[in-house]
Amino acid sequence: MDSITPLNHPRKAWLALLLGLFLPGLGQIYNGQLNRAAWFMLGFWVFGIPLLGLLVRYFPDEWTASLMLGSIGLALIIWLLGCLDAFIQARYRADYHAAAWQGAGTYLFLILLVTVCLFPLLAQQIRKHWIEPFRIPSASMEPALIAGDFIYADKHYNCLGCEPSMQRGDIITFTYPNNRSMGYIKRVIGLPGDQIKIRGQTVTVNNTALTVASTRQQGAVVVQERYEQRQWPVIWKNPRAVLPVTEVTVPAGQIFVLGDNRSNSNDSRYFGTVPLADVTGRARQVWFSYNSELGGLQWDRVGLVLH
Repeated sequence: MDSITPLNHPRKAWLALLLGLFLPGLGQIYNGQLNRAAWFMLGFWVFGIPLLGLLVRYFPDEWTASLMLGSIGLALIIWLLGCLDAFIQARYRADYHAAAWQGAGTYLFLILLVTVCLFPLLAQQIRKHWIEPFRIPSASMEPALIAGDFIYADKHYNCLGCEPSMQRGDIITFTYPNNRSMGYIKRVIGLPGDQIKIRGQTVTVNNTALTVASTRQQGAVVVQERYEQRQWPVIWKNPRAVLPVTEVTVPAGQIFVLGDNRSNSNDSRYFGTVPLADVTGRARQVWFSYNSELGGLQWDRVGLVLH
C-alpha cells in the first residue's frame, strides 16, 4: 500500500510578522504554536486597557496618567515581542507541515472575530463599568476643564457599594435631561434635600455661602468656593450678565449641578435637577489636551488631577 506524505509548507517569516501585527498571537497560530499564541493574546489584552480600568479603581487619582502609560506601554511591548517571536520561530520551520485548518480563511475569521465581536464587547464592558474617555467640547467647565481636554471618567461611581459616595464638589458625567443621546459634565453643588439659592454671583447651599474669596482677572471674576472640606475655583467671565435667580430644594433622588464657567453654562439653573440614576461617572484626570486657540498641545494639563 502506498503511503501519503504530508506536503511541506515552510513558514514564511515575513507573513508570520505581518499576521502578528494584525492581531497579537496570530503569527504564533500561523506557526502552529497554539499555546504560545494564547499567552501572547492574553498578555496583550489583559495588560492593556482592562488592567488600567482595574487599577484606577484602587489607586490615587494622581497615579492615573502613569498607570495609563505603563499599561499601554506594557501591552505594546508584549505585542512587539509577539511579532518578533513569530518572525523568529517561522524561520525555524522550513520543514513545517501545515494542519488542515491552517489557511487564509482561518486567519481572516480570527481577525474578524476579534476586531468585530470580541474587542467591541470588551470595550463596551470597560466603558460601561470601569472607565470611559471623553473629550471636552466647550468652555462651560473652565477653569477646571478647557475645550480640547481629554479626560477619563471613573464608572465605578454612584452605584451600590461604590466608595467614596457622591460628594458636593465632584465633577460628574451624566445624561442630559433634555436630550438623552447627549452626555454632559458639570460639578455637583447640591445633594438630595439640600436648599440651593443663587443670586448674582452668590451661591448658597443650606444657608452657607460657598464663596470664600474672589479676585478680578482681565474683566472676569474668579471665585474660590468651598463647602466643608472641598474647595474649587469658578469663573464669572461676564459678571454683569443677567442670570436667573434660583431658589430650590433638591428633590429626593436628584442632584443640583453647575458649570464652573458660571456665566456661560447650561446647567441646573436652566434644565433643573438631575436624577441620580442618570449620573454615569466621576471625572478623574486629564490625560491629553489639545486646543488650537491656545497654541495646540497643552503639556501643562497632561496628567492634571480634577478636584
